Amino acid sequence: MTGATSIRKLPSLSGLHHRRNPLEDNPFFHPSNGFYITPSDVILAQVAYDLSAQSQSRVAYHRAGPRREIMYEPSAVKAAIVTCGGLCPGMNTVIRELVVGLWELYGVREIYGIPAGYRGFYSMEAVKLDPKAVHDWHKKGGTVLATSRGGFHLHKIVDAIQLNGFNQVYIIGGDGTMRGAVEIFKEISLRKLEVGITGIPKTVDNDVGIIDRSFGFQTAVEMAQQAISAAHVEAESAVNGIGLVKLMGRSTGHIALHATLSSRDVDCCLIPEMDFYLEGKGGLFEFLEKRLKERGHAVLVVAEGAGQEMIPRNESQKQERDESGNPVFLDVGVWFKSVLKDWWGREHPDELFTVKYIDPTYMIRAVPANATDNLYCTLLAHSAIHGVMAGYTGFVPGPINGNYAYIPLEEVALTKNKVNMSDHKWAWVRSVTNQPDFETNFKGQSL
Repeated sequence: MTGATSIRKLPSLSGLHHRRNPLEDNPFFHPSNGFYITPSDVILAQVAYDLSAQSQSRVAYHRAGPRREIMYEPSAVKAAIVTCGGLCPGMNTVIRELVVGLWELYGVREIYGIPAGYRGFYSMEAVKLDPKAVHDWHKKGGTVLATSRGGFHLHKIVDAIQLNGFNQVYIIGGDGTMRGAVEIFKEISLRKLEVGITGIPKTVDNDVGIIDRSFGFQTAVEMAQQAISAAHVEAESAVNGIGLVKLMGRSTGHIALHATLSSRDVDCCLIPEMDFYLEGKGGLFEFLEKRLKERGHAVLVVAEGAGQEMIPRNESQKQERDESGNPVFLDVGVWFKSVLKDWWGREHPDELFTVKYIDPTYMIRAVPANATDNLYCTLLAHSAIHGVMAGYTGFVPGPINGNYAYIPLEEVALTKNKVNMSDHKWAWVRSVTNQPDFETNFKGQSL
């Protein structure tokens, strides 16, 4: 295989000085050959290639991990940690591991939590953190620092960073938060401040691009399965019973997809990446009627962003935005429950029919991380610390093909992780549920 390899360069702070890494003297580590990461250590963005292709370009990212030399004097570090946006399992674990990692690995003693998201930089007092204060945070759901949406006033935030003397800023949040982090990084660079900025991607939807997955996702899928199991029991216990479960996923359907594959109790899975229709041959109603006749019950899983264009809206609803500027979604679960009842009432007015609707959104978001996500959060936090201490800035740590890398913030902020409808996983979903191929049926209707 031939082709050039393009390494995504990371911005670094030029005004700092090289120093010996204190891990050399840390009693818990025994640095040896291969322990430290070198500038030539990279992670390929893609590991599967077609060897028959004549020339293929390759993209690579700097590998995450400790460097032999660092760029900060630990006693001069003043770190700020902030959580933004909605809740997600593992947020407290990331905060805890950032604090413990900075304190125990590098000897940093000035660590502060910023309350209530971005607005906390300029409107609230920072909270002093140490390992004793955060020792049991990983057992708690939510974020002890508190969070909020909106409140992003760039100059106020950077002014506060400068005024308070923070020279490392760890920003935990989703895609909107990462876009804000890009702007903060640019303004920091414009002012020529020696401040390291890193973003730690958080979203249960798993819609952050480039990285393998975002933290909290595995926990969300596990909790979603419990909701599906409850819906299955309710549906199976009724005559012509339908268990309807709405799962998180505004623009992507990863939770719904993985929960469906894991559960095997789902009869139809609807996600934002797919088109579907209700009435007519090959439509959802026809499929559900057939399934009810065959089994007497059905379980329907729908991601919150699926079918939004089908829900009737008035003019004010069309214009409505949340605090982060996102369009406000209507409740697709409530709408589905209504249209299902209307459909059955029209077609089978004298037959029993039950729809049990379960929305576990806040239960999923608020739980502590499971074992897999707790481990992942630790690795993310430590990767972020190693990168910032080495002098890198404007990056996101994350796994790519199972190996941890440093990715430029802007690339992550501009990339979405959509469900690939041509991928094997979606074919597996359809093989498990035996649901209609709505796309093909759409084409057939238009002929």
